[in-house]
Amino acid sequence: MTRLFLVRHGPTHAKSFVGWSDLPADLSDAGAVARLSAHLPKSALVVSSDLVRAAATADAIQGGRERLPHHRDLREFNFGDWELLSFREVEVRDAELARAYWTTPGDIRPPGGESWNDARLRVDAALDGLLAENPGRDLVVVAHIGVILGQVQRALGVDPAEVIGHKIDNLSVTHLTRHTDGWEVGAINHLP
Repeated sequence: MTRLFLVRHGPTHAKSFVGWSDLPADLSDAGAVARLSAHLPKSALVVSSDLVRAAATADAIQGGRERLPHHRDLREFNFGDWELLSFREVEVRDAELARAYWTTPGDIRPPGGESWNDARLRVDAALDGLLAENPGRDLVVVAHIGVILGQVQRALGVDPAEVIGHKIDNLSVTHLTRHTDGWEVGAINHLP
């Protein structure tokens, strides 16, 4: 059994599609960061996406926990040509595609970007590798909303459309447990 504590990075305050752009996190709420760190198991390993918003959040909550190297495959979805555009700009630019992207997630890709299913394959492989390398160890994974929602989808065994509406706040914890015979979903979007 391995427990995963999926933590969403601190806020960027961007009002746009932020995938692979390396925007910093606002970690000025020291109380929220301290509560989050205190909530996580002390013996857990900490790993993060290589993007600065996730890596800095992992640094802030690490405490005495052992840190694994940043993992590029834990990045947010690649939004391609939509990167850093506002939701309104994307809607005007690619109305039908944008609507399909949200209503029937799965194989729909932004121009030059990756689909939900593409990102899931990438992240699943990264997490499967971490689970295999660290059997029975608790893992704190500091990543992004798309990464977390994809893993909730995986654990529940449902279609992406059934999880895309879940709220995942910045500095929240989603707790999943990997058993030898499947997944168990604990708290989703817990704010310590």
